[in-house]
Amino acid sequence: MSEKKPSVLEGFKAFLLRGNVIDLAVAVVIGAAFTNIVNAVVKGVINPLVGAFGTKDLDAYSSCLKAPCAVVDGEMQGIQIMWGSVLGATLQFLITAAVVYFLMVLPMSKYLARRAAAQKAREGVRETLEVTELEVLKEIRDALVAQRGSGTPGSGGAEPSGAPGSGEGR
Repeated sequence: MSEKKPSVLEGFKAFLLRGNVIDLAVAVVIGAAFTNIVNAVVKGVINPLVGAFGTKDLDAYSSCLKAPCAVVDGEMQGIQIMWGSVLGATLQFLITAAVVYFLMVLPMSKYLARRAAAQKAREGVRETLEVTELEVLKEIRDALVAQRGSGTPGSGGAEPSGAPGSGEGR
């Protein structure tokens, strides 16, 4: 009566073999490679564009909160705010988000919308066919009812010949 509980190792194996774990691992590897590309774009394109107006590196932009901001004996004096680093990281994030959205999310959502529309159209055709079949069956039923109702004795209607009251056999 006691059920065998799966071992920890079996549970771990089942966890690893699920498809979403592998998909997640692939996404992390591709994301890391993509981060290198974005960093190269920021350092190779964005920073030189900013450098046309000031320094060549965004990390060099800073403000001093408490003066003087100078290095004395290898130690920073004052409080320095490195807002250029924050700006660079923000640009990297925005570029990454834009590329992911325009190259992955937007095309996938359009594809899924087209698939849903095609599926809905197929279901609509199926419903139309079912309704059409139902209408045809109703028309056949109505025609049979009308044919039975119009058959009078001796008129050659729905009553079979030789039936009582048909005038034959007298």
